[in-house]
Amino acid sequence: MDKLVQFGRKAWFLARVLSGYEERSIRAYRLQMQKRIEMAQAKKEELRKQPEQLILSEVRQMVQQMQALNQQLEEAESAIDEYFKPIDKNAQIIIDMQLEREEQKRKDMARVMQDQISMQREIASRRAQATAIESEDTQASEKMVEGPPKEENIK
Repeated sequence: MDKLVQFGRKAWFLARVLSGYEERSIRAYRLQMQKRIEMAQAKKEELRKQPEQLILSEVRQMVQQMQALNQQLEEAESAIDEYFKPIDKNAQIIIDMQLEREEQKRKDMARVMQDQISMQREIASRRAQATAIESEDTQASEKMVEGPPKEENIK
């Protein structure tokens, strides 16, 4: 009976092979196995990428937080600038006034120095004239002192 069952199985197998059923089932099984392998590889790849995705998502969050912080800092800076704008204007006005005063003082000092130099030159020229006149007077007086005896000799 076992032989008969085995013979039936072999015959049934041959009938399936000849009809192409076995080939189709083998292909279907192979395709099913290939799909399972691809799914397993995709899962494996996904698990391998998952830490990368976590890291990338954390990096994105950090970048977003930094951008938000930069925006807050810029807003705070603009608010501070707006707050100090009147003070800066006043300070600029004061600085301009001080610079004008210093410029005026510098001009006044230059004018005074020029006046002083011209006065010194004038005094020096007057002294030179006075010494020249004095030397002429002394020469004239010397000539006069020497001159009258000559006139007495002539008479």
